[in-house]
Amino acid sequence: MISTADDLQLFAEKVGSGPDAIVIPQRIYMREYFERLATHRTTILYDPRNRGLSDAVTDPEKISRGILHDVDDLEAIRQHYGFEEMAVLAHSYVALAAILYAAAYPERVTRLLLLGPMPPDPSKQYPPQLQYSDGALETFQQRAADLRKQASTLTPKELCQRFWALLRTLYVASPGKADELHWAPCDIPNELNFMRPFMQYIVPSLASARPSAERLSRITAPVLIVHGRKDRSSPYGGGRDWAASLPNARILTVDDAAHVPWIEAPEIVYGAIETFLDGDWPPAAEQVR
Repeated sequence: MISTADDLQLFAEKVGSGPDAIVIPQRIYMREYFERLATHRTTILYDPRNRGLSDAVTDPEKISRGILHDVDDLEAIRQHYGFEEMAVLAHSYVALAAILYAAAYPERVTRLLLLGPMPPDPSKQYPPQLQYSDGALETFQQRAADLRKQASTLTPKELCQRFWALLRTLYVASPGKADELHWAPCDIPNELNFMRPFMQYIVPSLASARPSAERLSRITAPVLIVHGRKDRSSPYGGGRDWAASLPNARILTVDDAAHVPWIEAPEIVYGAIETFLDGDWPPAAEQVR
């Protein structure tokens, strides 16, 4: 358990003991898939505040800043382990925390890996070639609404399990891959109850904390964005926007993947990650002008 600047406790695991450090938020979801990076590195996987096995937050002052708390907590993790510098790998909305951290502490970040990041402007509407639409998102929304109507007849755990069964299918381009994504942590109180604080605090902060071009210009680390072209949750166009706006960034497009490209194209994604962390750009990574 690691103390934050405002006296919360974050649950973290240290895997491996290599000379280079990489920090990965959302341990409860990511450990199974990314502990492999510890073969040659010191890898820290941790649960953000109010998530996983980290402290639940009851004081609004300790959650009201949304994603900005996650930026502070990345620095708490670095200080606890005494890293002079570190790489950061982040998925989905947590990628914004990694970007903001790299802008605030450019000298501390060696490399940024962003997997399916939310777009810089969450309200932006992209053209069809940059925003995949096959009807699955609309189907998910309708089924999730139907599930909410049944909430009074289900236990919280049953509701959680059914919700994640829907979400896993949305997160992959091929429905047959959904069961390879083992995300349904419904035995953990923080994850069982995460939706309300997520919608109340995190979601609004994703728009309000949008970094300016001047702030992004402070980032000195190379940035690799790995984005599924069929991502329904984080539009592919958002990944391209980040690649165009960050000073030293490239995007690796995974054509037949959605929000969790390492599930649907593991050889491509893991190979690219290893190449990037070893100091080179993956050959298929593209600069965006």
